[in-house]
Amino acid sequence: MDGTKRANIKHGKSVAIVLKQDQSSGLLTDGIVRDILTKSPTHPHGIKVRLMSGEVGRVKEIY
Repeated sequence: MDGTKRANIKHGKSVAIVLKQDQSSGLLTDGIVRDILTKSPTHPHGIKVRLMSGEVGRVKEIY
């Protein structure tokens, strides 16, 4: 699913995000969505979320 559309992302969904420090390498971090931080309906680099672990990044994949 498309991580650039806010409507595709729900609380409790399993996603893969890229953390700020991993943007250059593209390393993905898996987790469960706790908060959706991006207010706009879309974002070209992915919707920013906070995972249950507290990590913040942009959604690249939705499972």
